[in-house]
Amino acid sequence: MRQKFDVRGGPEIGRKNLPLLRETLAAKGLDGFYLPHEDEYQNEYQPEANQRLAWATGFTGSAGAAFILTDKAIVYVDGRYTIQIQEQVDKALFEIAKFTPPGPFDLIGKMDLTDKVIGYDPKVMTPHTAQALRTALIKAGAVAKAMPKNPIDQSWKGRPRQPLTQLVPQDIEFAGESSSDKRDRVAEELKDRKADAAVITAPPSIAWLLNIRASDVKCSPLPLGRAILHSDGTVDLYVAPKKVTDEIRGHLGNQVSIHDIADLPKGLAELKGKTVQVDPATASEWFFSTLRRNKATVQEGADPCALPKAKKNTSEIDGAARAHERDGVAVVRFLHWLDTGIKPGKTTEIDAVKKLEKFREDTGALQDISFESISGFGSNGALNHYRVSTDTNAVFEPDNLFLIDSGGQYFDGTTDITRTIAVGTPTDEMIKHYTLVLRGHVAMSVVRFPDGTTGTHIDALARLPLWMAGLDYDHGTGHGVGAYLGVHEGPQRIAKGWNSVPLAPGMIVSNEPGYYIPNGYGIRIENLQFVTEAEQIDGGNLPMMGFKALTMAPYARNLINVDLLTADEKAWVDSYHAEVLSKLAPRMSEYPEALDWLKAACAPL
Repeated sequence: MRQKFDVRGGPEIGRKNLPLLRETLAAKGLDGFYLPHEDEYQNEYQPEANQRLAWATGFTGSAGAAFILTDKAIVYVDGRYTIQIQEQVDKALFEIAKFTPPGPFDLIGKMDLTDKVIGYDPKVMTPHTAQALRTALIKAGAVAKAMPKNPIDQSWKGRPRQPLTQLVPQDIEFAGESSSDKRDRVAEELKDRKADAAVITAPPSIAWLLNIRASDVKCSPLPLGRAILHSDGTVDLYVAPKKVTDEIRGHLGNQVSIHDIADLPKGLAELKGKTVQVDPATASEWFFSTLRRNKATVQEGADPCALPKAKKNTSEIDGAARAHERDGVAVVRFLHWLDTGIKPGKTTEIDAVKKLEKFREDTGALQDISFESISGFGSNGALNHYRVSTDTNAVFEPDNLFLIDSGGQYFDGTTDITRTIAVGTPTDEMIKHYTLVLRGHVAMSVVRFPDGTTGTHIDALARLPLWMAGLDYDHGTGHGVGAYLGVHEGPQRIAKGWNSVPLAPGMIVSNEPGYYIPNGYGIRIENLQFVTEAEQIDGGNLPMMGFKALTMAPYARNLINVDLLTADEKAWVDSYHAEVLSKLAPRMSEYPEALDWLKAACAPL
């Protein structure tokens, strides 16, 4: 459960492992190999056995790729990791280049690779990215070769085993709907699409569909496996046998057949002659080629579990609210400690992470953190995806800002909250920037919108106060969040980039505008909130949906310039703070000093 701070990357890893990989490539008759960050499951977090990019290069970021040739090696990252890549990769062995998703294929297409044979693993690339790679290699004069076995796996001495944590039922109290009902509901959609079956490759979808959880990856209670959902509502589940207990067999019932994950190719072959729906965004090219080779008709379509999973039912929303109130007590204790207990010049970013996790553990309900905490003081807070390590651990000094983005996993919900705090006395500029971010955050809290509205349509509302001051931020405004599942969940999203999925009642999204000054400080304010049922507004002609906050924790009063707030914005902050106090105070009787602090923090502006 504890967050690790000694990031396991570094230049020495690439120096040791790159020669081993090149030996394997030569033995396979390859002149090069394309290595994405993604693994077979396309998860945000990967088991250690699947962290192939880190093994080959020493780079541990969550996005990137490598192109390994006999005479050169290139590591590609996006702008979030420009500092981290410099620290973790041996620049004498690796060139460093930037790319934008889905990959560095334009850059590869401009290289001279005449007559070279370049390998890739079709099990870790979606069909679209694999095709983009092949197209780029053709432009470069090379030949692409799909490898039945990943050369990394063959080169990796002492490679960890795949995780084998046991499957556990997700109680109906938290799920709110039986697996049988979910399966029947999704199966009806398959029938409507004239599909005989759907191959479910995303572990979160399998967890949701079957009401199961596991601990195969950090921060997300996911079971690694595959499933085939048939149009009659039955399921073939493919997992490692050691994951299965008598309890889970009883929970799944006789409509779910459990198979050894090693028998997955056989299971796909048995779909011969059937129309099978597969999601090209989450399934690898291997699934498509295997099904077609076995004479199945492949129907590309979105994961049929993704949208119903995103639309949380009443039990899931109620559970999320309980989880956030419980988590809010831990966060308030932490904010009180920041205000009264830190020692400038001694307290560090890592101290803060440990303290906050300890407060969450004190709830007695924490199962895991929901992601590795972003604990950034001063200039580190200006890095959107900063991950504190023993090498970067900054000491708190007076008169700067501290940004903490963190969350917890509880049986009844997943939390994700960001607060920005002034250590010492903030400058007028800091207060102005914080207040502008807060105004955007409030706008995204109070907005009303009709059916059919997507996150793209409303993203500008969170940015407008910043835009009017000539400022902006580069990340999205909101992501979906699971119900005791992944802290980042689609298909909905609030961002500048186009998202075609309308916001719908029950969807949980984050609300997190920010502003960042490189080498200065970062500001982000984040609540989780859910989409409410549509209601008619007096005098309006359309029912309107809105958002209701789940996160319960006060904002930084000494960073708010009340004169920059409108009367309505001020009223909303006061109303939110009153709700925070009313919900958290009854839970905080054993923490009287923190409760007194909360009362002051939630007093009207």
